[in-house]
Amino acid sequence: MQVIIKLDQMLTKNKMSQHELARLTGIRQPSVNEMCRNQTARLPLKNLAKICEVLNCDISDILELKK
Repeated sequence: MQVIIKLDQMLTKNKMSQHELARLTGIRQPSVNEMCRNQTARLPLKNLAKICEVLNCDISDILELKK
């Protein structure tokens, strides 16, 4: 199984740049970029909560579990 991070899709849907998300959440822009490219090794829960709050979405909108 693999966890897919759909952050890039959510940013496009919300017409928001990676830079703007980084600024609003306090997450480093390189970390946001890694998440958008689905190359992040770990995703702290507090960062996931900040992203969901800023994008006004649920965790399931950001993460997907694929077999």
